[in-house]
Amino acid sequence: MTTAERIQTVVDYGFTERQAGFLVLVMRHAGLCLKRQYAAFAGIANGGEKCNAFFEKLVRRGFAVASECIHNRARLYHVHHKPLYYAIGEPDSRFRRAVPARAAAERLMRLDAALMSSDLEWLTTRAEKLAWLHARTASESIDRPGDLALPLGAPVASQCTGTFPIGIDSRGHLVLLYLATVPWTDDLRTFLIGHRDMLGVTARWTLRLVFPPALQRAVTTYRAVVDEEFDSPLSAENVSELRHYFFHRRRGTDIHALAEALRAKLSRYAETFSGPRFTHLYRRWLTAGDAVLTPGSPAISEALASGRGHVEDVVLLHSYDHLLPLVDQRRQVRHRRRTTEQRGEQTSRAVNPLLNPAP
Repeated sequence: MTTAERIQTVVDYGFTERQAGFLVLVMRHAGLCLKRQYAAFAGIANGGEKCNAFFEKLVRRGFAVASECIHNRARLYHVHHKPLYYAIGEPDSRFRRAVPARAAAERLMRLDAALMSSDLEWLTTRAEKLAWLHARTASESIDRPGDLALPLGAPVASQCTGTFPIGIDSRGHLVLLYLATVPWTDDLRTFLIGHRDMLGVTARWTLRLVFPPALQRAVTTYRAVVDEEFDSPLSAENVSELRHYFFHRRRGTDIHALAEALRAKLSRYAETFSGPRFTHLYRRWLTAGDAVLTPGSPAISEALASGRGHVEDVVLLHSYDHLLPLVDQRRQVRHRRRTTEQRGEQTSRAVNPLLNPAP
């Protein structure tokens, strides 16, 4: 289904086209939303009459549930109604399920990132990404702007790893989204490696790194990782040397017992292949073997140099910590209090025959 088709199916449930467009974005990217996000999408006042009426309608008709947060004025809305998800072709979406508190912030970030380019055709599932890739490979040539073609025999199934969405505009320009949620960068390296071949055969693309305000200081570190992975692809000689070095590293070879020539070679390898990039690659090699040691294509660095490829970082304006947990603490306290009282009453009845008379 296209975005327009999904919007129309939601309109049939009694929503305006604008409301339906927002609901489609929510259901396909997060399942969660805030009033301010709808206000930004619709261009209306946050907390105004139209905004409030929309969310009251969602809750009243059972399409969504509202949850209070730590901040006494914040409220999260979880769109969970299965018929709505069925209408857009995703009845088994993971976004329908209850949301762990630790995942709420990432989901809201994902929706904020999508709202930055709400006009794109977003591919949110692996099946959609592979279908789009197959279609482009079969029908288009990379020699024309916006087209994509894979080399014959390329391992298409290894493409499109990760859960972050891919946006595509009407000209075929691809926007690859990555949400930074932690200060360390191992996940980013895995993500870049998983999309390296795809970007290498895409005519025009943008890698968009999205950060919450709390991780603003990590922007420089993340950009350094992108530069390292994209600007310095492994050569065939690098791959051969890494295979040799990793073998001896795993074996725990005592270089002092080796011949001088081999000892000098391994010492050079240890110095050349030090640092986080090769430590991460070594851990992947221990798991997957030599399949992770493949020469990189210069296509990505050439795209960056020519302007066909672009890397951008975006620091979101909003904080998310105050939105946790999803369930209001006072409700949890009341629930625990009721549970404790019920258990106490059951215990009293068990030990006091006056409270538990014989039939």
